[in-house]
Amino acid sequence: MLEKIKTMYNPTPGMPPEKIGPTVGQNIGKITLPSTELRFYDLGGQRDIRSIWPKYYDECHAVVFVVDACDQARLTENWEVFDEVLNSPRLLNLPLLLLANKQDSPTSLSVAEIRESFDAWQRARSNRETDEEDKPKDKGKGKAKALAENQEGDHNQAGTNGQQPREDKQWDDGGAKDERMASLDVMGVSALEGTGVRDAVNWLYIRVQNARKM
Repeated sequence: MLEKIKTMYNPTPGMPPEKIGPTVGQNIGKITLPSTELRFYDLGGQRDIRSIWPKYYDECHAVVFVVDACDQARLTENWEVFDEVLNSPRLLNLPLLLLANKQDSPTSLSVAEIRESFDAWQRARSNRETDEEDKPKDKGKGKAKALAENQEGDHNQAGTNGQQPREDKQWDDGGAKDERMASLDVMGVSALEGTGVRDAVNWLYIRVQNARKM
């Protein structure tokens, strides 16, 4: 995606498609637009690379999440990662764009299908969480409860084996996440042919400019 942006906006073209492999680590690029310069950090999506993503959160002004619209087998994994991005408090107020790549392929899911896929994943997860909450909570507590009653010490101190209690990942965003999801923009692009790329860059340009005026 980034190499196509370089080719379309810069005098020096980016790498040709046949020489581009999966992003390992990061790929950096920049383009100059009227009154602003957009700098891109293309971060690899492999599991072991995702740990570096948060290091960029405080410096970025917008987030673009790209999914392979042809790889339906990995959509569930994509949505799990995308949901982590949505849940990051450090990104809550930043413009967020979801791109469905490979729209040039006849096997690609459409923008509407990508959006419905994520919505369906969210509904399924919500149903699972509801089912877990509705399960009886007193099963199997007999022996465990007896052991717990014999434990000494302050409940607020470290748990068993000296481990600190795990921090709750849930946080109250005041409904900001639901509001963001309701207005989430999903666009179709083809990094190979360049279709939709200018629309995506224009989307970024407008929102970054608006954010600077606030």
